[in-house]
Amino acid sequence: AAEAAGRTERVATEVISLSQQKIILSTNMTLSHAAKEMGKYCDGITGVEGSSGYLALIVVTALGWLWINDSLPFQTNGASKYEEEEEEETPDPPRNFTIKQLRHFDGTVDTKTDEKKPVYLSVNGTVFDVSNGRDFYGPGGPYEVFAGRECGAALATMSFDENLLDDVSACEKLGAGSRNELENWMEKFEHYRCYPIKGKLVPDDKLPSSDRIITMEELGKYDGNLEDVPDEFVGYGAAPIYVGAGNKVFDMSFGGVPMYGKGGPYQKFAGRDVSRALALMSFDPKDLENTDVSDLEETKIKVLNDWINTFETKKGYPIVGKLGKENSKWP
Repeated sequence: AAEAAGRTERVATEVISLSQQKIILSTNMTLSHAAKEMGKYCDGITGVEGSSGYLALIVVTALGWLWINDSLPFQTNGASKYEEEEEEETPDPPRNFTIKQLRHFDGTVDTKTDEKKPVYLSVNGTVFDVSNGRDFYGPGGPYEVFAGRECGAALATMSFDENLLDDVSACEKLGAGSRNELENWMEKFEHYRCYPIKGKLVPDDKLPSSDRIITMEELGKYDGNLEDVPDEFVGYGAAPIYVGAGNKVFDMSFGGVPMYGKGGPYQKFAGRDVSRALALMSFDPKDLENTDVSDLEETKIKVLNDWINTFETKKGYPIVGKLGKENSKWP
């Protein structure tokens, strides 16, 4: 039997490569008939009756080895590695959200891209990406009213009351039972549903005043290099990143961390008044150090004003102070 198995192994490759040539299955041939014909053919080559069983065992063993070692010709090893890389991709750094910014992520179709927007919601100030639960929280779902909103108190009390939405402080006023229910929802979203946490919702009344004067020294503290959130910024999910433009100071941690944070392509702008650099579209150290724009022509000032408008209107970065310079050119 061992000798027969050895001969069977030697002809296994030949059987596989020649079987299509030696055995012609008619269109009406049954699977059983085909198996019998294959058995006869194997017996004829090996001289051992029932050798097809050995052949099947060898083929199955070989396929198993190839599968385990990711060597099957039809197994897209590249694709499987790509999927693993997808799973291991570094998630976006945590960011902060304003109430207005969060409202954008309601799962509706973006009119600019014609693509569906992600579905985010906030529970007691923690913003989750619930796009995988779009059927529940997206447009047409039973909980669509929560999309793009703070809904911790509403979930805890099983209420759709509009007065409970976008109010993080309402979570602090919950009774013991409702508070426990709120914690259950948090645990469900984070550990059971495994919805990604995108950052923190900062209510408008927790933002710094847009009228306060920010010195160059204070501006320089928030240059994108802070690892931890300073104690005075209660409820923030990311350390502030300040950029001065015109007479305004914007906090880029509200959506601009990858660009203006540590290692980002625009981190050179963080912690500075970059009015001149923006107007000239320049990374030149001389333009980064020089904040004076009085010598620039109107077309360059318009470029600066366009940047300011983009920061404030399109990106929604909150204005957290001003630089104390008055100029009618600034929007």
